[in-house]
Amino acid sequence: MTSTEAITESEDSGPSGYAAARLRLLQQEARSGPPRRAALARLTDDWLTGLFTSAATRAGVRGAALVAVGGYGRGELSPRSDLDLLLLHDGTADAAAISALADGIWYPVWDLGLALDHSVRTPGEARKTAGEDLKVQLGLLDARPVAGDLGLVASLRTAILADWRNQAPKRLPALHELCQERAERMGELQFLLEPDLKEARGGLRDATALRAVAASWVADAPREGLTEARRTLLDARDALHLTTGRATDRLALQEQDQVAEALGLMDADALLRQVYEAARTVSYATDVTWREVNRVLRARSVRPRLRAMLSGGRVAAKPAPERAPLADGVVEADGEVVLARAARPDRDPVLTLRAAAAAAEAGLPLSRHLVRHLATTVRPLPVPWPPEAREELVTLLGAGESTVGVWEALEAEGIITRLLPDWERVHCRPQRNPVHTWTVDRHLVETAVRAASLTRRVHRPDLLLVAALLHDIGKGWPGDHSVAGEVIARDMATRIGFDKHDVGVIATLVRHHLLLVDTATRRDLDDPATVRSVAEAVSTASTLELLHALTEADALATGPAAWSTWRASLVTDLVKRVAAVLAGEAPEEPEEAAPSAEHERLAIEALRTGEPALTLHTHPEEPAGDGEVEPVGVELLIALPDRPGVLPAAAGVLALHRLTVRAADLRAVELPNEVGERADLLLLSWRVAAEYGSLPQAVRLRADLVRALDGSLDIRARLAEREAAYPRRRGVKAPPPRVTVAAAGSRRATVIEVRAQDAPGLLHRIGNALEGCAVRVRSAHVSTLGANAVDAFYVTGTDGEPLPQIRAAEVAREVEKALG
Repeated sequence: MTSTEAITESEDSGPSGYAAARLRLLQQEARSGPPRRAALARLTDDWLTGLFTSAATRAGVRGAALVAVGGYGRGELSPRSDLDLLLLHDGTADAAAISALADGIWYPVWDLGLALDHSVRTPGEARKTAGEDLKVQLGLLDARPVAGDLGLVASLRTAILADWRNQAPKRLPALHELCQERAERMGELQFLLEPDLKEARGGLRDATALRAVAASWVADAPREGLTEARRTLLDARDALHLTTGRATDRLALQEQDQVAEALGLMDADALLRQVYEAARTVSYATDVTWREVNRVLRARSVRPRLRAMLSGGRVAAKPAPERAPLADGVVEADGEVVLARAARPDRDPVLTLRAAAAAAEAGLPLSRHLVRHLATTVRPLPVPWPPEAREELVTLLGAGESTVGVWEALEAEGIITRLLPDWERVHCRPQRNPVHTWTVDRHLVETAVRAASLTRRVHRPDLLLVAALLHDIGKGWPGDHSVAGEVIARDMATRIGFDKHDVGVIATLVRHHLLLVDTATRRDLDDPATVRSVAEAVSTASTLELLHALTEADALATGPAAWSTWRASLVTDLVKRVAAVLAGEAPEEPEEAAPSAEHERLAIEALRTGEPALTLHTHPEEPAGDGEVEPVGVELLIALPDRPGVLPAAAGVLALHRLTVRAADLRAVELPNEVGERADLLLLSWRVAAEYGSLPQAVRLRADLVRALDGSLDIRARLAEREAAYPRRRGVKAPPPRVTVAAAGSRRATVIEVRAQDAPGLLHRIGNALEGCAVRVRSAHVSTLGANAVDAFYVTGTDGEPLPQIRAAEVAREVEKALG
């Protein structure tokens, strides 16, 4: 007795019987994967066969068949998959009878609430439609008879396959273009935090396209791992359907833990790594296959010209592919990098890196057969590596954009993890921060690509490129990834063959790869303690030079939100100050700068009226990178009589007007009033940016600030109303906020650092909490990366002095409690 018979035994053949058997099958936890998909297809076949037989008898139709196409034709029914059906008939029955037959099948399917993609055609009509619509033709390539006239279906399959093969020179380029367009629209599955398992590049659509290419007999996809990759993606989709109860292919964040549990995986990260690995296999097979398709089609296009030459009486032999030498043992042939005939992989352990470097420098792909041959025959490199191997690695990393494809080819055959065993931990590791575009391993390669364009700025480009490749190697280990990465990078650099001094430099770069950007955006650069702490960490001018380039490469490879003209200018300013200290110049204690003319004018107005005075200044636009133009921001100057509650009130008003604060400076000054007495004023100089591009009017800002200070504007309630009206998309619950006291942050103030989920009014809430702790805020340095805010506040007591250690810890706890 088959599994399907066991399920359907004692069930009636009607919709209720099928529905009950289907439900029991899907609830059997012990049955999953291909067996369940096949069982579901067989169960559905049996039910539809009964429907077809009964309807055909009632309608008196012969010469007809019910055909499964697409995923159902392949027997890959997921719990919520559509039923793709073709009612095929030979055209001898009248239209009314065929219509009655179709209704006898379609309506019971619809009555069960199953999604149905259906059509009714003769074989001639099916071929004609397939010739006009590529998607229809692809579906028919997987046609499978369910019930009825099997000969009719076999004849159609033969004709469709013949048409596909005959039309391959025209159809395959169209299919390739369709795949590229979809990839551009849906992104790469292997890097998306919420991937579409079907439509994204490297997903199930691409796996199906590879089957279609193989059916054309033009080229075949690499089969190693492809079946397992397809199974992984289908299993994930099955679990997603069962978890959500919906016909969805999008693996949303809020559902990933449940899907992982359904698949017996540890957590959502384990799920994504497994899905990413499968997607990489499909993507690599896709690249290799389409490259072969293009090569074959180019060769075929030459044959008519050769035949024409022969018919004219001239004999021309088929030219052999030219083999241009690229490096020792490596040549180019037919647009790919292959081994020279005299190469001896079994005696040349550096050959793999030499071939990879030559391919990247030439901008050519590595032949799949070459990579496979190297993976199985080349002896392991000695440890430490010989100088030639290290130099070839540096050459590979310094080749720029072409490095990526070569590196991916080596990864596909497991060569990278054999060369660098510690790479395994970052392989396909997802990054949950939406600021990051790539997985950890691809981000490391992309950083090296970016660093390659900066090598002219440094004296040791080899150290820059290797540090770029290793800077996040500690991700996936417990604790701070920079601290863990320093240890791992030291071991890897030693393995690669660097001497003790260079190993130390690489380790320092990895340990402090976030130091410059974090300090520049979150600390007061006018504070000598800030500059000294960076100088002590980097130690030498040459290391500072390398760290500056690594910082930029890392940010550019992270994503568009991680780098800007504004951030670059802050980092450059910090580097200049640190370089001066390393050159022996002591950082000068800055004198309190006099208010600007504009601030002084505002202060006089505030003294005269007793109310806030403010103005907005838009900075001119400056060129960013790649020819783009980026607005530097808007300066907001405010002067008002010193009083409690200014920071939260001003921050709340800005949030209501959808202005994002990038940096803030608050200064208390004494100025003579109209009767000659000294009056306390507060001067605020804030850098802001409009959330949606348009700035509010200064008069409205001032009016709302006045209302906020006198209590007639309830900022908290207004922000809550706006949040309720425009709720943010629900996803994974954000981690709790963390508030700490920065050690040795400043001699003039205590630095309170806040890390929290970014949200409208966050700065207002922090300001309220600090106000409640009776501390004064000298300045604020605000940094937002994606959904995460990292803000640093320089605070003093009411006496203007830094807070005692115990008091500072109490303030941090109170702020964290207020944000929790």
